[in-house]
Amino acid sequence: MSRASSTLLPFLYPCFDCRSLCISKTIRRAFIQYRQRQYNSTLSTIQTPESTEQVAASSHLNPTPDDYARTVFTDKCQLTLAAGSGGHGCISFLREKFIADGPANGGDGGSGGNIYIQAIRGETSLHKLARRGIIKAGRGKNGQGKAKGGPRGEDVLLQVPVGTVIREISRRDPVAEEEEQQRLNVNEDEVRGQWRRDKWILYPSSIPSDYATAEFPAIQRSRRSGVALTQVPAPIDLDLSQPTEAPILLAAGAVGGLGNPHFVSKTYPKPKFATKGDPGVTITLELELKLLADVGFVGLPNAGKSTLLRALSRSRARVGSWAFTTLQPNIGTVVLDNHQGRPQLSANRATGEPRTYFSVADIPGLIPDAHKDRGLGLGFLRHVERAQVLAFVVDLGAGDAVEALKNLWRELAAFENLRGMETNARTESRMIDWKAFGSPVPPAASAQDAALANNNNNKSGFLINAPTSQQLPDLLLKPISTKPWFVVATKADLEGTQDNFAHLQKYLQTVMAGDEAHPSGMKNAWRGRLAAIPVSAIRAEGIERIPEWTVSLLDD
Repeated sequence: MSRASSTLLPFLYPCFDCRSLCISKTIRRAFIQYRQRQYNSTLSTIQTPESTEQVAASSHLNPTPDDYARTVFTDKCQLTLAAGSGGHGCISFLREKFIADGPANGGDGGSGGNIYIQAIRGETSLHKLARRGIIKAGRGKNGQGKAKGGPRGEDVLLQVPVGTVIREISRRDPVAEEEEQQRLNVNEDEVRGQWRRDKWILYPSSIPSDYATAEFPAIQRSRRSGVALTQVPAPIDLDLSQPTEAPILLAAGAVGGLGNPHFVSKTYPKPKFATKGDPGVTITLELELKLLADVGFVGLPNAGKSTLLRALSRSRARVGSWAFTTLQPNIGTVVLDNHQGRPQLSANRATGEPRTYFSVADIPGLIPDAHKDRGLGLGFLRHVERAQVLAFVVDLGAGDAVEALKNLWRELAAFENLRGMETNARTESRMIDWKAFGSPVPPAASAQDAALANNNNNKSGFLINAPTSQQLPDLLLKPISTKPWFVVATKADLEGTQDNFAHLQKYLQTVMAGDEAHPSGMKNAWRGRLAAIPVSAIRAEGIERIPEWTVSLLDD
């Protein structure tokens, strides 16, 4: 009896269970130790003056490693846009009191969603779109009874930075393919009464075999929505160099199917079929930033570019006393007017709009033979030609500043020559070979005619092959040597750098006067107002001249 009571005791009275008591004591002991450690750490933080000094020493310009922020940047990506498909038409009949078998009253399907694009200021990267990859608009809803049309699909708005170039890679438009079929009489063997699974939907209580011998109306021609007339004509090639006030339509949604009232006739007084919605167009686009930033920092590794970026803006770029701390461009924003009093600088853009800020790009350091894909390669030389103004960051404490400036320009000039050779080769490849007794038709047109002929021979199918993807050529940008530029001499607070800066300033004056060749060696290079600005980025000294000089070059 005692054994039974001891066995049932934990079940009837869990508070007397020895195991639960042990567990509760362990939890209580761990909680007391945690609070004691928390209390001790709070006391040590308050009572230790060394911790306060360390926090004061670590500033925005000389941060601790936990102050770094991972830079997410993408200047080129591919997107697949899928416009919304149309909803199906409804098969419905009027059912009311004293009307047992009324006429057809099915509604039409809703149109699919559209895809728009808009260039806005404030965006600096394409990473938000690049991570999505495939963007689909909403599908139109199906029609309903009582002649209620289906709601439209949800639209999609893509917001990109100013200076984005959109180019089309491939496109598949089922409606255009259907129109091409009708133009080529691909379906000329179809007669009245043929049922097609991709076009018709049947009454839910029926099966396709019931309509094997039934007659259907003739297939109507493909339809397009009225908004499709405002979309960008194919192939898409947009240069959004200015902010767009209204969104631009890239892909219009397909129209919905027709309800059964559209097919009422003497032959079909109560049709039990409706049409399906058209599928939406699918477009593959390439988005690329033509203008990376207003100002681009160009310099050798460990020249102080990231520290200078943190001094000018609130960027949290990684800094360090070793080379290649920056492995991808860091974008910062220099605010000229924070709308809290008098602005720091009063300037207007070329369009007359007030300039309240400008963007700065910290480009990874260049090494000798970078144009031969050494170091971080050609990918980062490509970022240099996407800046409107170039700021060459030269370290006064790392040797001759003039020689460092010449080495940087030598790499940029070699990269510019390489781009010119690629452009010439691409132009020659596009030339048409004319023959004396032949037709001057480009190969692309001949291939298209061959594809159309193949579709004429194969009348059993009803789809024309969509164009295949192609590799788009590089953008034709302004040559680097023709861009405005100036020099930022960093680490000017070090001893013995005055003579080096004076030599650099004298060299720039001779280049501006034309007494010495441009450091790039190009004939049409920019020789405007050249200047060298001495700064100490780690102390934020002398940096106030950089926004003033930059704005003056941007507004020229």
